[in-house]
Order: sequence, then C-alpha cells, then structure tokens
Amino acid sequence: MHPLSSSVVSLILGLLALCAGVTSAPAPAKGSGKAHVDVWPANSTWPDTGNSTSPGPWNTTSPSTGNSTSSGGGGSSTYGSTPAFVIYTDKATGGDVLPAVSELEGYTVVVLSFLLISGAADQAAAWAALSDTQKAAIKSEYNAAGISVVVSAFGATDAPTSSGADPVETANTMAQWVLDNQLDGIDVDYEDLAAMNARDGGAEAWLVSFTQTLRNKLPKGHYLLTHAPVAPWFSPVFNATGAYLTVDQKAGDLIDWYNVQFYNQGADIYTTCDSLLTSSGGDWPGSSLMEIADAGVPLDKLVIGKTATAADGATGFMDVQALGVCVAQAKKLGWNAGLMTWQYPDADSEWIKAARGSVFPL
Repeated sequence: MHPLSSSVVSLILGLLALCAGVTSAPAPAKGSGKAHVDVWPANSTWPDTGNSTSPGPWNTTSPSTGNSTSSGGGGSSTYGSTPAFVIYTDKATGGDVLPAVSELEGYTVVVLSFLLISGAADQAAAWAALSDTQKAAIKSEYNAAGISVVVSAFGATDAPTSSGADPVETANTMAQWVLDNQLDGIDVDYEDLAAMNARDGGAEAWLVSFTQTLRNKLPKGHYLLTHAPVAPWFSPVFNATGAYLTVDQKAGDLIDWYNVQFYNQGADIYTTCDSLLTSSGGDWPGSSLMEIADAGVPLDKLVIGKTATAADGATGFMDVQALGVCVAQAKKLGWNAGLMTWQYPDADSEWIKAARGSVFPL
C-alpha cells in the first residue's frame, strides 16, 4: 500500500529494480497501495522513531460481538474471529475522514493507511488530526454498526528491516499510537521486499519480534492484530527460510487473520477460481488459497484480498461478480474467512455485497 505522496517515486524505483533483474525466482510485487508493482530497492533508508513502553489499557469500545456482527453476518462472538470483511482507505476523503457508516455496510473492519516509521501519513494522519472528541464519536458510530477501525502499518514505502529499525522499539511506538488515537487495532502491511528476498531469515525474525511486542501491548481479544502479506510469501518454493510460513509457525497464534494480497504478482495468476483457490501455478506455485492451507496455515485465517478496480492494482484484478463465484466455490471447500479489498471509495457497500453474494448474506 502506497502513501499517495510517494507513489510516483515508488513506481520509478520499482521499475529500476525490475530492470536490474533477480538471480532466482522473481520477487513478489507488493504494493498495499495496490496500484503499483514494487520491487523494493535495497538501499532505501527511513528515519527511526522513539520508543514508547507505557502499557496500554484494554480496548472496551470495539464491537463486542467481534468481526462477525450484524454487518459482518453469520459469525462468532469472539472479537478477532472470522469471517472478516475488510476495506482499506488511503485516498483523502476530507471532513470526518471516514464516510457515513451506511456507505460501508457489509464490512466489519476499515483500515486507515498508513502509519510509517516516520509517523502517520494519508488517512492515518487525517485521523490523528481529529480531536479526541471527534475520534470517539466516529469510532462509537462505527463500532455500534459492527465495524472496527484500525490503522495499517508500513505499506510499500517503508522498509523497516532493511533500514535497521528495531522491531521492539517500532512495535511499542506503533502500539502506543493505536492507543493514543483510540483505535481498535493494527494491520501489519510489511512490504520490505529486499529483506524477504535476502532469504537469510532476517525478515522473518523481525516480523516475529515485532508481532510479539505488538500483542503484548494490544491484548488478544481486545485489539485486532492482522497481517497483510502477498500470497507468494506463503509459497513453500519461495524462501528457504520460510517467509510467512515461518511467521505463522512462530507467531501465528498472536495474529487474528491474514489479509492475503492475491494480486500484483504477474499476469494470469489469481485471476480465475482455479488459480485463486486451488492451483496458483506460474511463478508462484503453492500460493493459492487451499495450497496455503495445505502448507499448514489455518484456513479460517486466510482472508481473500482483491483490488476494487483494475486501476487499483497492476495485475490480478477480478470483476466483483466473478469474484463472487469464486467465493461460493471456496465456501464449498470449507473456507469461511471473508474478504479484503483495496480500496474505498472504489469499493463500497455495493461492492462487498456483490462479492459476498449468497454465501455471506446481509
């Protein structure tokens, strides 16, 4: 996911990196801003932030029935369970930052993008600029409708591992930001391609430490903690050190679910029900929904992520009606985790209703 102010620069850097080539399998293209294909340059650096270690109180204002409320439809009473229906917002909307609740009927989580190592940007910055009274009023309205409000960390313009950011310090700082801004949790949109492509275990270790520290400060069952990896990072052929399979093995019990990005990974992958659900093929074999589950990741934690429009990403787009067909097929295979989309206002209540179809009726 890209902060808008950095999109052009990020695209140029990505193209330069593509021209340089890779020595093994092609690097997964990540972009939480989902409108870009990014191969992260290894020489990028970002400013660090100070540490914040004061313990945070339990969240008592998030939806009491979890992510499967009246707007979520048909789920558990445990906060942090699936099915979850997630939408990101990065484009400036003005006013109260978030739209009227009615515009997001059918979702259970809205994600403000992004919280960077250097501080809040885009919609996260707009939220931070609101008064405490405004934040409380908006979040109360959203929570009453069964929608949690969280922030997305990092995105495509942050490379925390490569830049040398300390995972514990960064996690404490970001967790405190969540508490200070009255939010329901945090989504980890880690896109440090250079670190993961190094295949030396450094990215995995950083993510595990970061996740453990976040969860210590944001207790499970009271705050949401999700991750948004690209699907190839679950491919067993990608990385000898495991990539997100290792993260799930070592810290998966702390993570509520994964908003898996099934897009921006090359032409003709994740664009049919077969390649999305059962056999990804191409450069990233073993990274379809059911193949990820077969590798040991709990199926009920695999939320299917798609762009709202073709313009919101480079590849992997599916028309929402076609996606709805795949959702129905996935349900028959035993999946029930829900959907994620990038981004509002390109996706809205009508989009999620069509994607949910009769499988997740409102």
